[in-house]
Amino acid sequence: MLTDINWPYHRQYRSGTDHEPLEFYLNGLLHAERLDLLLGYFSFSAINVLSLGFAQFLANGGKMRIIANNVLSEKDKQTILTGNNDELPVGLIDLTDIKSLKFRLDDYGRHFFECMAWLLSQGRIEIVLVKPKDKRGISHFKSGVFYDKDQKVCFKASCNFTASGMLENLEELEVFLKWENSRSSKCIEMQEEYFEEIFSGMSDAVEYVPAEEIEVALRTEFGNKELRELLTEAHELYRMKGAASGKNSRVSALIRKTEEDLSEKLSKPRFPYDSGPRDYQKEAYQNWLNNGCQGIFAMATGTGKTITSLNCLLNESAKDPDGVYHALILVPTITLVNQWEEEAKSFNFQEVIKVSSKVSWERDLATTLSTAKRIPTSFIIISTYASFIRDRFNNYMKQLPVDTLFIADEAHNIGSKSVLDRLNSLNVEKRIALSATPKRIYDPEGSAAMEAFFNDSEPYTYSFSMERAISEGILCNYDYHAHIVNLTSDELEEYAEISKKLSRLFSSKTGTFTNEELAQILLLKRKRIIHKATNKLARTRRILQERFKKEGNLKYTFIYVPEGVTTEFTTDDTNEDGEENIRLIHQYTREIGSIDQSILVNQFVSGMADRDQILDQFKEGKIQVIASMKCLDEGVDIPRAEHAIFCSSTGNPRQFIQRRGRILRKHPDKFKAVIHDLIVVPDLSQSGPDSETFSLEKTLVKKELERVMYFASLSNNPLETEQTFEEVCDHYDLNIYTIHNELTTS
Repeated sequence: MLTDINWPYHRQYRSGTDHEPLEFYLNGLLHAERLDLLLGYFSFSAINVLSLGFAQFLANGGKMRIIANNVLSEKDKQTILTGNNDELPVGLIDLTDIKSLKFRLDDYGRHFFECMAWLLSQGRIEIVLVKPKDKRGISHFKSGVFYDKDQKVCFKASCNFTASGMLENLEELEVFLKWENSRSSKCIEMQEEYFEEIFSGMSDAVEYVPAEEIEVALRTEFGNKELRELLTEAHELYRMKGAASGKNSRVSALIRKTEEDLSEKLSKPRFPYDSGPRDYQKEAYQNWLNNGCQGIFAMATGTGKTITSLNCLLNESAKDPDGVYHALILVPTITLVNQWEEEAKSFNFQEVIKVSSKVSWERDLATTLSTAKRIPTSFIIISTYASFIRDRFNNYMKQLPVDTLFIADEAHNIGSKSVLDRLNSLNVEKRIALSATPKRIYDPEGSAAMEAFFNDSEPYTYSFSMERAISEGILCNYDYHAHIVNLTSDELEEYAEISKKLSRLFSSKTGTFTNEELAQILLLKRKRIIHKATNKLARTRRILQERFKKEGNLKYTFIYVPEGVTTEFTTDDTNEDGEENIRLIHQYTREIGSIDQSILVNQFVSGMADRDQILDQFKEGKIQVIASMKCLDEGVDIPRAEHAIFCSSTGNPRQFIQRRGRILRKHPDKFKAVIHDLIVVPDLSQSGPDSETFSLEKTLVKKELERVMYFASLSNNPLETEQTFEEVCDHYDLNIYTIHNELTTS
C-alpha cells in the first residue's frame, strides 16, 4: 500500500540528497498497482533502471499508461510498432514468474525489448503519443499518479522518464499524498482530469501522433541534452547503473530490502494468475470449509477442478505459521501425475514427490515423511491409483501428518473395492473428491461408499455444471451432429439372434431377467456388435472426406475408436487391449490416412513412450488427427482439439461426458467445437410392435438417445437432432424431449 511508504517529511526528492528521485519511483512501483505518466521524453531504458521494482509491479497485476512526446529512440519506436502490431507470440513471458521477469527487465538486450513489446500487445503498458497543436516545440510534461486499491500519490518532476533522468541529471520531484490534505487531494484531482482528457483522445490542445509517425532521435539532428537521453545504449546504461549503485545509502538499502522481499516471495506458494482465484473457486473453498474440510467437487470437465482444489491447499498453507503444506493426490494415469506436478509448481509448491511404476519414488518418500515427523516439512505426493493400492506404497500411508489434504482426482475410481480397501490406512481429515461425474454407473454401493468417505451427497459441496461453464464462456460452445449407422446383414442377423435369446429370458411381470448371469453375457455380446459396427468406419471416412474437401485439412481432430476390453479404472500401467483392439485402431488409422497424402494421423494408446510429443505436435497442427482409445477419457488437457468423432458407442455417462468436455476446452484460436456422434439403431424394417424383440430394442434405442440428448441439449443446433431421429422415435413411440426431462430430473 502507498500509505506504507516512509515518505520524506518535506515531500520532496532531489538528486544528491538523502532522497533521490530513483527512491521515489522504486517505492511507488513496489507499492502501487497502476501508474499514469504525463511526460515529455520517455524511454524504456527507465524501466530497465527500475527493473526490480517494475518486475514486482507487473507480477502484482500492475498496469502503466503513458502520454509522451513523439520523439523516441529507434529501439523504442520499433518496440512500440511491434507491440501495436501484435507480432509476438502469445505467452512470450510469464508475468507470474518474477525471477525470470526481473532478469529480462534487467538485461536490456533483445529479450528486454521483446518483453516491452509483449506488454504493449497485452495492454499492460499503454502509450499515447502527442505533440503541441499548431505550435513549434515539444510536449514537456513531467508528472504522474501512482494508485493502489484505495489511495493515490501525485508527483511533479523536473526529470524525464529516461535512464539519464533517473541516474545522472540533477533533478527534483515533489509529491502530493491524497490522504494528507485538501490541497494535495485537489492537485491529484486536477492531474487526473487533465490526463484523462488527453489519454481519451478528447484534448484540443494536442495533436495525436500514430506510432508509425514517431520521430527518431538521431545524434546528428538533435543536439540538446534531453534528446541525447533517449540514445542510451546498453554499455552506457550499465556504466550509469554501476556508478549509481552505492551512491545513495537509502536507495541501496531499498534495493537490498526489495531483493530480500523478492527472495522470500519466490519461496512462498501463491496463486498462479494475477487476477487471483475466480469467484466460484473461492465459493468452492468456503463451502468445503463449511462442510468440515471435506466434500465432493462435482465440476464439469474443463472448469478448473485441479486449480480449485490446489487453491484450497494454498489457503490452508497460509494458515500455518511456517507456511507448511501436506497433500496426497491420487490420479488415474501417469500422464495426469505429470500434469498435476506442473499445476502444483505453477502455485510455487516446490516439494513434489511422484509415485508411479515409471519413477523411483520410495527413497524420497521415506526421507520426506521421516523428516516431517521432526521438523516442519512441506510435501505433495502425487500417485496413480494403481500404485496407491499396492502394499509397497500403502506401508507409508500411516505416516502421513494428520493435517494432510487428500485429493482424489476422477474420484469415481475411489468407489472400486481395491481402492476402498486401502482408504482405511488414511488417517487424514481434510478430503476433496474431484469428478465431473461422481456417481459410479451400475455400482450404487461403490458410489455410496465414495460419498460416505468424503462426507457428502448430492447436490454435493460444490457443483459446476457444463451448461453453466458454456454460458459463462469457461468452455466453448459446440455443434452436434448425430449420424444413424446401420448394421451389416451379418451383424443384423447375429444381433437379432441374441435379442431373441434375451427376450426369452426377460420377464415382463418383474421387469428383470430370469437368468441374470446368462443375460449379462448376451447383453455384452450384443453390445460389442453395436460397439464395433463395420459401417462406423465408412461413415467416419465420409465425414472426414466432406470436411477435407471443404477446408483442405483435418487439423485438431480426435477420433474415439471403438475399444474392446475395459478395466476397473484406466491406468498407464495397464496394457490396454488385445489383438482386436490393435486391429481396430490400425484399421481406422489407415482409412483416415488414405483420404489424402497430406493428412498425418497418429494413434494414441496407453503405454506409448512418445505420448507427450504426439500431443505437442497435435497442438501445433503437425499431426492433424489423433485416433484414440479410452486413454483420453480422464484428465488429459488438449484445448486445441476442435473436431471429434465418437465411433465408440458408450452408454456410460461418465465416459461420454468426459469426452465431450475434452473437446470443449477453450483456446485463443478456437471459436467453437464440432462433435460427430455415430449412433447404431436396429433396422426398423426388420422390427415392429409385434416382434418378440421389440421391447428390448426400444430399451436399447432409448439408452442411446439418452446420450444423444446429453449432447444435443447444450449444442448450438438441437433441432437437427430432433429431425435426425424423428423416424426412429415414431417407430418406437419415444419422445426425445421426454427422455431429456427424465435425465434432468433424475
